[in-house]
Amino acid sequence: MHAANVEMDRDVSDQIVAFKRSLAPRRDELKRAFGEVRDHIARAADRIQTDQAAGRSVIPEVAYADIAAGTVDDATRAAIRATGCAIVRGVYPEATANGWFAELCDYLDTNHYEEREVEKRSLDKYFSALKAGRPQVFNVYWSKPQVNARQGESLAATRSFLDRLWKYEGAFDPDLQVTYADRVRRRQPGDTTLGLSPHMDAGTVERWIDPGYQRVYGNVFAGDWRGYDPFDGTHRLETREIPSPAVASVFRTWQGWTALTRQGPNDGTLQLVPVAEGISYVLLRALQDDVAEDDLCGAAPGRALGVSARWHPEMLGCLVSIPEVNPGDTVWWHTDVCHAVANEHNGKDYASVIYIG
Repeated sequence: MHAANVEMDRDVSDQIVAFKRSLAPRRDELKRAFGEVRDHIARAADRIQTDQAAGRSVIPEVAYADIAAGTVDDATRAAIRATGCAIVRGVYPEATANGWFAELCDYLDTNHYEEREVEKRSLDKYFSALKAGRPQVFNVYWSKPQVNARQGESLAATRSFLDRLWKYEGAFDPDLQVTYADRVRRRQPGDTTLGLSPHMDAGTVERWIDPGYQRVYGNVFAGDWRGYDPFDGTHRLETREIPSPAVASVFRTWQGWTALTRQGPNDGTLQLVPVAEGISYVLLRALQDDVAEDDLCGAAPGRALGVSARWHPEMLGCLVSIPEVNPGDTVWWHTDVCHAVANEHNGKDYASVIYIG
């Protein structure tokens, strides 16, 4: 290991120890709080599994036409805030998305992407600690379909609607959209190696040791997990992540993608934990007595924050595949929401998306 990396790991470990010791006077409160949120997540898992067995949707859905008309009801807005995720149907016409997919495939082939990508593969360490193999994600950012998908008026209206579910006053402008250049996924049918284990983005150890994140999660670290609002933008712009080639340095209200192909539960696509309080469970779990003083349930700098059966079994009980989506639909999730990509693609066609946020 490089000497600089050793020094950084030692510094991070020291900060973890210092943070945990600073919470020592609240030890009993944090233990009680974790027991409460663990029970809450377990009940959510039971409810989610019951709803799925009955054929009821557990991920809120919105028609873009309702966003454009301003007719989305309060119950739907509340459901999105409670789950931390949403599917917005028909943001783009299906024919438009089909055309983008064909153009993107031609772009990748014409530029001999697969041959060139092998040379750069060693640079991307972000997902190296996750159990499954690397996803079939293509490191292209500025193809014409990607630019068009990011800049559509219907997408801007969708993002504004979602951002207005936040408490944004004094933090950010929900109607000012910034282009976030991200990659594309084109997963082949029959693939069994390219999934992503359950994880969260937007910070790993920083969520505990960064002063900005400590302010964001102040209620949780005080033992008041019910008082924490995942959609409160206060202090979100004050967070700082440890630099890494594969880590975003900007605050994202939502992560999301636009579907280029039809895909659903059997097609090796997205899985979500539709429980906004999940982050409180993860934060408090790492502060319990059975976790080493210099450890945060295996969290490591510059990587995805893994959610595992060893440390977070109740969370995994909430993990569900998204329902079938069509080309032109979009899927969104709060950056504190646990998500994954299924290990197996058992469908017959590509499962392809353009990442938007």
